[in-house]
Amino acid sequence: MAKQPPHRDPAQDAPHVGPPARAAAGLPAIGHTLRMAADQMSPGRVLATLRKVNQQGGFDCPGCAWPDPDKPHLAEFCENGAKAVAEEATERRITPEFFAAHPVAELAERSGYWLGQQGRLTTPMLLDEGAAHYAPIGWDEAFALIAAELTALGSPDEAAFYTSGRTSNEAAFAYQLFARRLGTNNLPDCSNMCHESSGSALTETLGVGKGSVSLKDLHQADLIIVAGQNPGTNHPRMLSALERAKRAGAKIVSVNPLPEAGLERFKNPQTPRGLVGGGTRLTDLFLQIRLGGDLALFRALNHLLLTTPDAVDEAFVAEHCAGYREFAAEAADLDRPATLAATGLPWEQIEELHRLVLSSRKIIVCWAMGLTQHKHSVPTIREVVNFLLLRGNVGRPGAGVCPVRGHSNVQGDRTMGIFERPGAAFLDALGKEFAFEPPRAHGHDTVDTIRAMRDGRVKVFFAMGGNFVSASPDTDATEAAMRRCRLTVHVSTKLNRSHVITGARALILPTLGRTDRDVSTLGPQFVSVEDSMGMVHSSRGGLRPPAPDLLSEVAIVSRLARAALGPQDPTPWEDFARDYDLIRDRIARVIPGFDDFNAKVRRPGGFALPHAPRDSRTFPTATGKANFTVNPLTAPDVPPGRLLLQTLRSHDQYNTTVYGLDDRYRGITGGRRVVLVNPADAAELGLDDGRFVDLVSEWTDGVERRAARFRVVHYPVARGGAAAYYPETNVLVPLDSTADISNTPTSKAVVVRLEPTA
Repeated sequence: MAKQPPHRDPAQDAPHVGPPARAAAGLPAIGHTLRMAADQMSPGRVLATLRKVNQQGGFDCPGCAWPDPDKPHLAEFCENGAKAVAEEATERRITPEFFAAHPVAELAERSGYWLGQQGRLTTPMLLDEGAAHYAPIGWDEAFALIAAELTALGSPDEAAFYTSGRTSNEAAFAYQLFARRLGTNNLPDCSNMCHESSGSALTETLGVGKGSVSLKDLHQADLIIVAGQNPGTNHPRMLSALERAKRAGAKIVSVNPLPEAGLERFKNPQTPRGLVGGGTRLTDLFLQIRLGGDLALFRALNHLLLTTPDAVDEAFVAEHCAGYREFAAEAADLDRPATLAATGLPWEQIEELHRLVLSSRKIIVCWAMGLTQHKHSVPTIREVVNFLLLRGNVGRPGAGVCPVRGHSNVQGDRTMGIFERPGAAFLDALGKEFAFEPPRAHGHDTVDTIRAMRDGRVKVFFAMGGNFVSASPDTDATEAAMRRCRLTVHVSTKLNRSHVITGARALILPTLGRTDRDVSTLGPQFVSVEDSMGMVHSSRGGLRPPAPDLLSEVAIVSRLARAALGPQDPTPWEDFARDYDLIRDRIARVIPGFDDFNAKVRRPGGFALPHAPRDSRTFPTATGKANFTVNPLTAPDVPPGRLLLQTLRSHDQYNTTVYGLDDRYRGITGGRRVVLVNPADAAELGLDDGRFVDLVSEWTDGVERRAARFRVVHYPVARGGAAAYYPETNVLVPLDSTADISNTPTSKAVVVRLEPTA
């Protein structure tokens, strides 16, 4: 039997600090996985659930979007994936009695960790205007309430429909269709806060806003550069792919402000060498770059390639690229002092990377939030593309761009049309298929949605999954904006902070998870997801749902759409809720690459979506070619006595979901309120290890944003930088501090001062 959730809130405790780990996974990962699973489930349920994760005929892990191999291992999951499954498959339940015992004001004082530990939601709940407690409400009554609020709006654009990454393709397609039938493109999603910079840069330069490589390409690469990414915690199954590439002869370069155990050495728990041996050393060259210095690094690398005889693939550039002359002219000169200052690297290390590049024909660059959440993120990623184009490393097996997406199906949601700025071709196809004229005006992304709620321009906020309040920047501003809404609605599996920071009225609609059986009136249903490398495959849960009348996301969207749009709407919403094949038939006629969807998704392993740059070296850009770009060197401006803070995850965390209070790889246990500071910077600031400080961000608006009482930890962070966990530090990220072009919050570049805690 699963253990009871904690009565007290241990997230308030002070953390303990020990030495960081020098390797990832191994026996400790197995032990930690089993302990966390046992906390949530009985032994039989643990076995029945974990053996179906990422298996053919099983369910897709609700954690990260890393692709599955052609022949999955019997245990095709990682430690953090097992934690995600255990959290969802937990035997703990939240009933109406829980809400009767806990007023919302009390729940708002609890940590996100404590809220998440209470269990699965079982009953639709309403917080009425002026009420202190949520109370149960029937499904039909809930849908009627939402429909009444939507139809009372002065414009459909006064509603916003948010989506998290875990929503299935079928639910996402139905959801965006409902929003556009209602008349709005206000479809913000979690991509706006993570890889929007990648999509913006890749669409401009290559014509497709996704990665171009497959898992097989990673195995075949000569050189893999992992920049601004910590796969050991955020995408642990990637370590197996890196290990395989390394054993095939690949070199691996890590570019990061912090040393990460997973990139240093990997003890694969599925091999004897990983369990009892020393594991595999992954990184050949570690470049400990300063925060925001990646643009300067790739500019320097490109300068060296341009000035090295025969380093450029002249034939590829001439046939497939545009803008090379302008790019080469600007890159011909290099400000070496500015480059060294921005990167914090010795010139010898940049030259060593240059030598590795010259000796490698097939190169992949992988990246994540460390590149995408800066003001100059889009130019940085464009410069990465410049680097790959110079040597023809796009459209070649074993080479290409690899933005590693976070949440499972975050990429699929975008493919399905969850986007506030849809293209004309998509809207034309959608309108033709469903015989209506979709709205054409661009909607709000995540940051603009917060601004619109703050200003009273969005009055109804509907979230399909996720934890919007905790995931968004500028926590105080986000919470104040949410409270200005007339109605907030969250479709969720677990309790989180977004349920206790509400509009005048609030609804919680519990839904099925990936692990749950989905049975409609027609019979068992399945959904599909798209992984980080463009592979689409099916997902079928096998557990009995936490409550008998729980609805799937597809059913919730379909029933709400009928209630809000009325009986006159010709869309067969009732049929969609009964038979997901009918949704897939419509997807096949609207979205390129999904032809014969129902047949292909039933094949073992699913199918790959087309990617023109990868498949045929054709580039659907404005020029019809891959575009070189000019990206002037910029670096963050950090005044003396201040540090540049990056927010990051702990090891016991996935996105805003906190599984536990330890960060085993960084030596932090029993708490999360820590700030990692380079010992030399700490000495200059007079901050002893163990001192408690408040983090105060500084921004041009003069507003004081403060995160109180963080323990200083002397840690080998790159000079001038600091690191602390989110969502606790999201309060420090100004709402208006965003990346140029993509409007992504600059969560990896927050100027802070550290004040001793009173």
